[in-house]
This record gives sequence, structure tokens and C-alpha cells, in this order.
Amino acid sequence: MQFAMNALVEAYEAETGTQCEIILGSSGKLTAQIQEGAPYDLFFSADMKFPEALKATGNTIGEPIIYAQGQLVLWTSRKSPLHRVIEITRKETNHIALANPKTAPYGEAAIQVLRNLDLYDMVNSKLVYGESISQVNQFVISGAAEYGFTAKPVVLSPNMSSKGNWITIPDSLHAPINQAMVILRNERSMTDEAQRFMEFVLSEKGKALLQKFGYKTPPSKPFPTEERL
Repeated sequence: MQFAMNALVEAYEAETGTQCEIILGSSGKLTAQIQEGAPYDLFFSADMKFPEALKATGNTIGEPIIYAQGQLVLWTSRKSPLHRVIEITRKETNHIALANPKTAPYGEAAIQVLRNLDLYDMVNSKLVYGESISQVNQFVISGAAEYGFTAKPVVLSPNMSSKGNWITIPDSLHAPINQAMVILRNERSMTDEAQRFMEFVLSEKGKALLQKFGYKTPPSKPFPTEERL
């Protein structure tokens, strides 16, 4: 969400004059920080699981709300065109990067893709795990990994769009990446301010920004949360 969130915050600050601070990290690591008392007001996760876990431990106010549905891409810094996921099985491929599936939903989705295409056993020894999508991006850009599974907003961002080639992974190959936001319970008394930012994200202006960065946004009927492969 880094690139989309920067755009959302910039637009929100211009519209309201309210200053926002962004703390970046994998969904799992941020959840652990929140459970340890980190003074955050809003949590934007790359899935539903971690916000629901925070709700279960009494760390939230209200219900998690889906703000977007993410799209997974396979990305390479190579200049040659990329057409199919099976290309990662080439002999010259040494490393394939993905985020830690235990803490990063996009990493979990990448594992599902490899298993559903019967490629996991073929490439397991070549997988390298980043702590977050950001580290996966660094692996790909630096050439430390020939391929990486990342989020579509990354490859659409202005500073990345001209680097390498990518393909969108069909949604049918992994569980939906429903991304949720939730207001956090703390002693800062910023609930009203957090609510206003949530409303902005769900507004037409907020949805347009999310769509610009490659996210699907909630239709009038919410995204299904129980859909599976």
C-alpha cells in the first residue's frame, strides 16, 4: 500500500489540512507491534486475517472494513518479455523472491499460485523470502532475484513502471486478497479523525486513487470473504 497510501494521504491532507503519519511494514509485523501497544490509530492490512485477529484481542474499535482487493503480479527486471508463470522454471533462474507467507498475504497468495500450477516442488529450492513486499521489490530491482511476486501497485508506480516486465496473476489461482482497514483502540482519542480518513478512502475520490494504483475497489455489494479456489 505504500505508493497508493502516499497518494491518499497527499490528497486527504490537501482537502482537510489534517496531517497524517504513515508507518510501513508487513501486515503480520504491524499486527505484532499493535498487540504490543504501538500507538497507531488506523491499520491498513493486506488481508482480512490480521485485522480480525486484532478485533479478537480487543485492539480495535468497530469492524474491519474491506477497502480494496489486491492483485498479485510476477515481476522481472529483465528486459525480455514475460508471458507465463512457468518461465520461472528455466535452468538459468537462480532466485525467485516472495514475501514471507507467514506474515505477508501477498507471499501467501504466491505460494498458492505455485502449488495450483504444480510448480512449487520445481522451484522450492530457488525461493527467497523477504520480510515484506518492499524487500521483495529490492531483490528484483537489484538483480538478487530474477523474478519476484509482488503487488500490482508496485509495478504501476511512477518510479517502477519502466523497470523490467510483469504479468498479472489470474485471481483464480489464489484466494482473494481482500484488504481491510480498522480503527485501533488506544489512549490517543483519535477515533473521529480515523473515521474521517476511512470515509475518505471509501469515497469516490479515494476509490479512484486506489484504482489508479491497480487495486479493485469495493462495489455496492461487498467483496466475498469466503470465496476459495
